[in-house]
Amino acid sequence: MKKTLIPLILVTVWFVIVFFMTELVSSKAQTPATEKKSTQIVLLGTGTPNADPDTSGPAVAIIVNDTPYIIDCGPGVVRRASSAFRNGVKGLEVSRLRRLFITHLHSDHTAGYPDFILTPAVLDRDAPLEVFGPPGIKRMTDHLLKAYSEDINMRIHGLEPAKPRGYEVRVREIRPGIIYRDENVTVRAFLVRHGSWKHAYGFRFETPDKTIVISGDCTFSESVIENCNGCDVLIHEVFSTTGFSRREPEWQRYHAAFHTSSKQLAEIATKAKPGLLVLYHQLLWGATKQQLIDEIREGYPGRVVFGSDLDVF
Repeated sequence: MKKTLIPLILVTVWFVIVFFMTELVSSKAQTPATEKKSTQIVLLGTGTPNADPDTSGPAVAIIVNDTPYIIDCGPGVVRRASSAFRNGVKGLEVSRLRRLFITHLHSDHTAGYPDFILTPAVLDRDAPLEVFGPPGIKRMTDHLLKAYSEDINMRIHGLEPAKPRGYEVRVREIRPGIIYRDENVTVRAFLVRHGSWKHAYGFRFETPDKTIVISGDCTFSESVIENCNGCDVLIHEVFSTTGFSRREPEWQRYHAAFHTSSKQLAEIATKAKPGLLVLYHQLLWGATKQQLIDEIREGYPGRVVFGSDLDVF
């Protein structure tokens, strides 16, 4: 009797050991995943060159593990980031604004650039600002640093307890392809059609839990469709077809070459199949937000939202 029990006891002990070892390995494997924070998207600015007091200039923050990556820096970008942080979005402390991606060099996308260089440095940024943008961004940066050289010199060498590295700007002029990668994101730049601009880019951000595509400014561009291709979120500029019909012929020629109509965007989204379509840099010209949404929905059945400053996705 005792001899028959021994194998049974040994088998039971073996199963118990295997069970606990499996649970231990499983719990260790799950720890990083449970600690990994989900990606957040914050619209810091959704505006256009129109001086609308309710919208700041174009700027989007993608935040992964409390690390912010900013796309474009229209007027008001730094204060919008501060507002989002005050509203509870971790990672958008002004001193942590260290990575900037520029789609193109139109003024409404870059007028906040000197603020982005200087204000975080004044507020204790302790690492260089890394900037990725089209040809011409290096020249723009050099001129801005020269223009503010007296201010920078006084802050670094005067009585202010400054952190000199925070005033450093490291610029990389980009080409299509992967332009940046770290433990949080892989960023791919792709060319878009934006009128007569030779170098206008959209960006594809791949994070541990999301793929996000940002059009930048453009008219209908197949490259947006190719790079979204079922992405989680597509953030795309747009103008209202209804409002467009009221514009003067010369402005219609301009906008048709430089920007995307609601009808065109419906076609883009239908082919690109994003999980969520977010409208930004919206040109309404008297149309309402709901009219713009309705124009999109005439040709696109998917989820679409009208983006506003400080919206979080």
